[in-house]
Amino acid sequence: MGATRPGNAKRTRGRAAVGAAAVGAPPPDAARRRKRPAIPRWTRVCTVLGAILMVVSGGLLVSAEALLARYEGAVATEDLFGDGQAAKVSDIKGPLNILLVGIDPRDDTTLPLADSIMIMHIPAGLDRGYLFSLPRDLLVDIPAFEKSGYRGGRDKLNAAMALGSRRSDTTPDRAQGFELLSKTISGHTGIERFDAGAIINFSGFRNIVDAMGGVTMYIDQNVKSEHMRPDGKHRPSNNCGCPHPYIGPRVEYTVGTHHLEGWQALDYVRQRYGLPKGDYDRQRHQQQFVRAMAKQALSRDVITNPLTLDKVLRAAGKSLVFSGRGHSVADFGLALRGLREDTILMIKLEGGSIIENGRYRGEELKPVAEDFFASVHNGTVDAFIARNPRLVNAAK
Repeated sequence: MGATRPGNAKRTRGRAAVGAAAVGAPPPDAARRRKRPAIPRWTRVCTVLGAILMVVSGGLLVSAEALLARYEGAVATEDLFGDGQAAKVSDIKGPLNILLVGIDPRDDTTLPLADSIMIMHIPAGLDRGYLFSLPRDLLVDIPAFEKSGYRGGRDKLNAAMALGSRRSDTTPDRAQGFELLSKTISGHTGIERFDAGAIINFSGFRNIVDAMGGVTMYIDQNVKSEHMRPDGKHRPSNNCGCPHPYIGPRVEYTVGTHHLEGWQALDYVRQRYGLPKGDYDRQRHQQQFVRAMAKQALSRDVITNPLTLDKVLRAAGKSLVFSGRGHSVADFGLALRGLREDTILMIKLEGGSIIENGRYRGEELKPVAEDFFASVHNGTVDAFIARNPRLVNAAK
C-alpha cells in the first residue's frame, strides 16, 4: 500500500491532476432497478456489522442462527487490547468506540503497518454512528511499550503497529502491535478506551467483494491507478528504485456510479498519488466504500440469498481478527441491530503536511479535530456536528 516504514520520514508527493476513463460495468437501468425491499422479520434480530467492523473490506453480517454459528466459528478472536479479554458485562451499552485497522502484510515475517485506521463512534442510543479516519502519516507521540522493547518516541501513526509487533523471534505479533497502536491513538485523541477492535487483512478483501457479487458505489473524482492495468493485472516495475516505479497502461476510474469487482474496489481505495488532497481524498473514498458495502450487504441479493450470504460470511471470517473485550461478534450484532448504513455519518478531519528543514515529516490535523475528539470523549458528538456540518462527508 506504499506505507511509510518506521524511521523513514521522507516521502515523495505526487499531486499532479489526472484524467480518467470508465471502469467497471455500469449499474442497471433505473427501470430495471428493484426497489430496496423491507428487511425480513427474521433479520430484525441481527444486523450488518460490516459498516463497523470493516476497514474498506470485510462485511460482518450477523444472520440467522445457523449462519451465525458458522460465522462465529470462522472469525478469529485475539486479545487486541492486552487486557486478557476481560469477562463481559450483562449487555452492551453506549456510547461505544470501535477501532478498525487495515493491514497489508507481505509475509509472516514482515512487521505489519496500519495502512488504514478508522474509528466508529456510536452514541448512547446505538442507532447511529460517526465514522472517521486518522491519517496514517499523522505525526504522534508513541508511548514506550515494554512487550516489544520500544522505548517511545515521535513517529508516524502507521508505524505504531509495527513498533509494537516486534518480538525476539522472527514472527511479528499483530495483536501486540494493535495494542500499542490503540494506546497511541488514545493518547493523541483523548479517547480513553475502545470497546471493540478489528484487524482486516487486505489480502482477503477481494474475495469478500466478489462473494457479494461486487459493489455499486459513486466515485466522486477521477482517479488514475498507480498499481493496476485495465485488464486487472498489476503494472510491471522498471526497477528504478524511484517513488513511482510502475510503467504501462493504467486503469482509470471516472466520476459517476459504477459497479466494481473485487480487484477494482481494492485498487480504487488504495489510490492517493495524483489526488489533489492525497491521503485525505483516499480516506474519503474508503469511508464511502464502507457505506456502499453496508448497503450492498443489506440488499436482498445478499441478505435473503443463503448461498451468497454464507459465502460473504466465510470470506469475511477469513480476513478478520476481532476483539470485543469479552463480547462476541453476535453480542455486538444484536446490540447494534438498529444501526443502518443510512444512519452512519462519515466525518472528514483534514490537515496538512509538516515540513522541517525542507523534509516531509508527516501530517497534522487542523485544530477543529481536537474539538471533535473532545466531543467524542464527552459524548456530545451530535451537538458538535450540528454546529459543524461542514465536517460531514456527503454521500451519494
